[in-house]
Amino acid sequence: MSSRRSATSATSSPEPPPPAPVVRYGAHPDQVANLHLPAADGGPWPCVVLLHGGFWRERWDRTLMTPLANDLACAGFAAWNLEYRRVGQEGGGWPGTLDDVAAGLDALAERPEVDLGRVVTVGHSAGGQLALYLASRDGGRVQLAAAVALGAVVDLGTAHALDLGDGAVAALVGGGPDEVPDRYRVADPAANLPLGVRQLLVHGSEDDVVPVSLAREYAARARAAGDDVELVEVPGADHFDVVDGTHSAWLAVLDRLSTLVDTA
Repeated sequence: MSSRRSATSATSSPEPPPPAPVVRYGAHPDQVANLHLPAADGGPWPCVVLLHGGFWRERWDRTLMTPLANDLACAGFAAWNLEYRRVGQEGGGWPGTLDDVAAGLDALAERPEVDLGRVVTVGHSAGGQLALYLASRDGGRVQLAAAVALGAVVDLGTAHALDLGDGAVAALVGGGPDEVPDRYRVADPAANLPLGVRQLLVHGSEDDVVPVSLAREYAARARAAGDDVELVEVPGADHFDVVDGTHSAWLAVLDRLSTLVDTA
């Protein structure tokens, strides 16, 4: 059986969602998000905060996640497609990238369309690290019900040792674990267990960008620390299948989101 089916059949809506406005949460041109809402009247809606990947570098942006944002709006979720300053931009990297996603999440507190008791982060690749980082932080205005990491860099120390993304981790935090250990203690999801929220990891067995072993090892450690973690390994899937709206990997996320947003 094919692992793909029509996204429309999974997330059909009587009418398409309205255009997603750009919302600013800071002065920099990339301190913005698009808010995708269901077409039907109602709300406040459960909300999925989308965090794109690209190894935290400038060349990639939130348009990578726009198809998924539209998919989520058709399925009855608000989707907050968040942009942030990245490595290669003024203010990007340490600590600006982390500060931006935190500020972008907290900006949801000003959005009456969003049910603040039902907010989940969903991040791909490097965005998965950011999704879990947001789950680990204390004192934010918006508390998460759960975090979803897709083909994610869930362990910065191991990712640095493997030189994933040709030095991407060191470029983000300014060095290796022996050089800037305090930064790893802040930014690395694996160093902050337990996170205290439910987590879903979805990873392709054939991912040659971020190996599935990172997800396996992280999930085992997180469970041992007391977190509720589900790991879905998708046979034959690669790094980008997990953000393909027609692939079984993404459909597995959609199937679980209603439960995830109700775990707060």
